[in-house]
Amino acid sequence: MALTLTDTHTHLYLDAFTDDLDDVITRAKNLGVERMFLPNIDSGSISDMLQICRNYPGICYPMAGLHPTSVKENYLEELEIIRDFLDHEKFIAIGEIGIDLYWDKTFLKEQEEAFRIQLKWAKEKAFPVVIHARESFQEIFRIMDSEQDGSLTGVFHSFTGNQDEVKKIVDYGFYIGINGIVTFKNSGLDVVAREIPLDRLLIETDSPFLSPVPHRGKRNESSFVTFVAERIAEIHSVTKAEIAAVTTRNALNLFNRVD
Repeated sequence: MALTLTDTHTHLYLDAFTDDLDDVITRAKNLGVERMFLPNIDSGSISDMLQICRNYPGICYPMAGLHPTSVKENYLEELEIIRDFLDHEKFIAIGEIGIDLYWDKTFLKEQEEAFRIQLKWAKEKAFPVVIHARESFQEIFRIMDSEQDGSLTGVFHSFTGNQDEVKKIVDYGFYIGINGIVTFKNSGLDVVAREIPLDRLLIETDSPFLSPVPHRGKRNESSFVTFVAERIAEIHSVTKAEIAAVTTRNALNLFNRVD
């Protein structure tokens, strides 16, 4: 039986895919990856992302949001542009948004404010959110605790947290996105992933970044989500087909604007 997989997080509009995007999408489709969800970075990436989704309808689906590492002094102007797109184009989620304290803490207050604003958009428009949390779980949880009124839904993507953070996210009613990091020998994510309920699990690539073993260090692409599914299946002692089915069902439940 053929697998049906969903890559819930892939940046196919980046320069890494300029020369062979059609081949990348064909390879993914040939391995059963039927849908690929594209998170936004900033105002400069939206048009290219939308064009790809127009070129591959029913396969690629766009999100709108301001990535935390793109939050600078002009974040309010950026948010205004993104909001205009959000009001006039079709998207499946607000993302990716959140807080990143790994690269730079200079704009923490601005990141927090941008995150809060975009959570309010999500509640207003009944959109799920895709959250980027890097060395920032406590900052994000503090904001989520004040904003989660039962109407927010979403996923913490590229999860690398611990079991307590799994519980907190599940208590919010959110999903947890796992990518190629789970295949890294010393990541420790395999132990934590075992504690993620399957009905709260999504799989992703975050391509072109974080390529899984056996392609670690090379460009990642959506077809490689099969390696993530395989590793998750091993961790949970189920079949790859079961992981494909449950994670695709979860993806369609969360991103309910997808065809």
